[in-house]
Order: sequence, then C-alpha cells, then structure tokens
Amino acid sequence: MSALSFELRLLLRSRPMAAALLLLSLLASLAVWSGLHEIARQRQTIARVGPLNEQDVAAVARAHADSPNGGEAAYYTFYTTADPPSDAAFLAIGMRDVAPYVLRVRALGLQAQLYDGETFHPELALAGRFDYAFVLIYLAPLFVIALLHDVLSGERQAGRLRMLLALPHGARAWRRRVLLRCALVFACLALPAGAGMLAASTGMAAAGVVLATTAAYLAFWTGIALLVATRGWRSVANASALVGAWAVLTLVLPALANVVLTRAVPVHQGVDLMMAQRQAVHGAWEVPREETMRRFLAGHPQWRDTAPLPSRFHWKWYFAFHQLGDESVAAQVRAYRAGLAARQAWSERLGWLLPGVGAQAILHRLAGTDLPAQLAYQDRIAAFHRRIREFYYPYLFGERPFRAADYARRPVFAPRAADAACPWGAIAALCALALLAFASGVARLRRLRAH
Repeated sequence: MSALSFELRLLLRSRPMAAALLLLSLLASLAVWSGLHEIARQRQTIARVGPLNEQDVAAVARAHADSPNGGEAAYYTFYTTADPPSDAAFLAIGMRDVAPYVLRVRALGLQAQLYDGETFHPELALAGRFDYAFVLIYLAPLFVIALLHDVLSGERQAGRLRMLLALPHGARAWRRRVLLRCALVFACLALPAGAGMLAASTGMAAAGVVLATTAAYLAFWTGIALLVATRGWRSVANASALVGAWAVLTLVLPALANVVLTRAVPVHQGVDLMMAQRQAVHGAWEVPREETMRRFLAGHPQWRDTAPLPSRFHWKWYFAFHQLGDESVAAQVRAYRAGLAARQAWSERLGWLLPGVGAQAILHRLAGTDLPAQLAYQDRIAAFHRRIREFYYPYLFGERPFRAADYARRPVFAPRAADAACPWGAIAALCALALLAFASGVARLRRLRAH
C-alpha cells in the first residue's frame, strides 16, 4: 500500500472529516444546480417575452393601422431588449439577481425607463444568490480550517507528534497529509463545477480560469491554516484564530472597505436619474410649446423644416420634450456612470489585497454578471433607443403617414451575452497572494524537523 493510499484511508476513517468532505461536495453540487436552474429560468423568461411582445405590437397595429404621423405607433409600441446570460453565468449570478435582464422600452424618455424595473427588498437582496461563487468564497475556507486546524495539534495533544517526526521522512509525511486534504477539498468543489460547466457548454478557457481561481483561493487558505497550525497552540486556539481570520478577511474588511468607498466616492442611485428626468418631462407641460420646439430644433437642426405646431396637441412636441428631458440629465448620467466606474476600479484594487474580493471579481467578470456587464447592457439599450427615435422621427417631424406595413419595418433588438473578458490582473494578484501564503505555510511546516 502506498503512503498516499494509507493517508487517504486514514482520513476517510475519521467520520468528522469524511462528513465534512461529503457536506462540502453536497453544498457545491447544490450551488451549481441552483445556478443552472436560475440561468435556465432566465433563458426561458427571455424566450417567452419576445413572442408576447409581438402579440402586443400586433394589437397596436390593429388599433392604429393608419396614423397621420406615427405618433400613436411611437407611443404605444414597446420594444423588448434582453441580456442573455453567458455560458458561465451559473457560477456567479452577480447583478443578474437584482438588475433587470429583460427591459421593454419605447420612444419616450430613456432614463425614466432604464431604472423603472423590478424593485427588490434590500434585506432579501443583501444575502445574494446561493451559487458556486458563494460556496467558494465564504464556505470553502471553513472546510479548509476544519481539516487543517488540528493537523499537528491533534497529534501533539495525543503525545504522538515527537515520535512521528522522529521517523524517517516524518516531515515529508506531514506535507503529503496536508496536500491530500487540500486536494480533496479542491475535488469537492471542482467536480460539481466541472459537471456544471460541461452541462452549460462553458468554454475551455473560462473553465480553466475557474479551476485555477479555485485552486489559488484554496492554496491561500491552506497557507494561512499552516501558519497558524505550526504555532504550537492547542486545536481549539488554532480553530478560533483561523475562524477569526476568516471573518476578518471575508466579512469585516470587505464591509469596512465598502463603507469607506461609498463615502469616498458618493454616487446617487439610478432612481434619482429617473426622478430628475420625469420632473423635467412633467415640467415641460408648463413651458410654452414654441419654446420647447425652439430648444429641440436648436440641438437637432435636421428637423428645422418641420411644419409649425398646430393649435391642438401634436405628437412631435410631446416626443421633443421627452428627448429634452433625457438631455437635461445627461451630465448627471455621465457623473453617475463615472462614479460607478471609479468604485469598480477601487473594488478591483481591493481584490489585490483581499483574496476573497479578488476571487469573487474574477468569477463575476468571467460570468459576465458584474457591474461593467450591466452597464454594457444599458449601453446597448441606449443605442437601440436611438434607433427607435430615428425610426419614428421622419414620420413625426416630416408629417408622413404611418401605415400598417410600417410596423414590420420597425427596428429589432439583437440580444447578445456580455463579453466575458479575462481579468488577468486580478488573476495574477490572487495567484501572488496564494503563492505567498502557501509558500510561507509550507516553509513553517518544513521547519518541524528541528523540534
């Protein structure tokens, strides 16, 4: 029997350790299944909304088949936009849990529509989704601690440590024992994740990065556990110190950093932009129509040849002040997005020091579920909204009749998954932290021969 097989049998004979490995495997499998189920539900929602929207458009076309300038069609016709999940989105749901991935827009003011989506209770959204990223970042370190906190102190308290270290290659046996336990923890995470990635047809490059991130994060916590386990303390003291380190590194420091970042880079909520745009739109009813059209035509000279407004209501005036409402908050929108980009940049820098933050950022970026992916979806909506306005404006300002056949010519949104760029900087930082911690822990373990 090889030494490795003996160590494996010895480990599995310990009911608490075998139960811990089984529990971790079950949690990882449940997280992967939950992620796959949620992404499948989102895909079904996206597939179902499109045909339903076409039914609404058909009803609008029947009700307003012949419009003198397309105003009714522009007002009543909704367009479905969707942000389909990537093949790795099930690993880290991220912002897809709280931000809309399907949004219906029309030719009215855009900002009021972007943030007029579903509203979630903040206390329910705070915990986040139970996915693979959650298990890896928050739960896996606890299992590493459970398996390694007494790897030396247990033998010391039983009075066997000096005898075992006196045996030939005694210190090497301890390194083999530590590596075996880490490999089993990695297998409990990697096998369910690998099965999920096969089921989701995740690309090989993304799968490799996910497994490398998992290995690096576990290596970091293995090094921390060894640094504590080789201090000569009792098992209870080791466990307390390691759980305290876990709480500080994964909960306390990220929360404090988030508070500091929120105060250092203040950013208004998206609903503030919605309210500001709506106030500008509602206030336009009190502004003389000629003044509204003068302001609109000054910024859009291509429509200066439009006929004067009649005494009655006209749709071109209505859509003009909606666009002016968007333009009135353009500076606020730029400031809002700049603030979000600054926070994102500082969060990525924080991941260079806190491995949990860094690993989470890597998984969310690969999954296309982070803030940049959400902002990219909003950019695609904004570009599509410009196409909608450009489609209707020739009818509105050119006084062209809008026939039933014109509904078939309306623009169509082309959904596409977010670009999952590989965050090489974050990966390098995580690997550097993992290598430093792991090498320091192994170095401490090698010095056991001197005792």
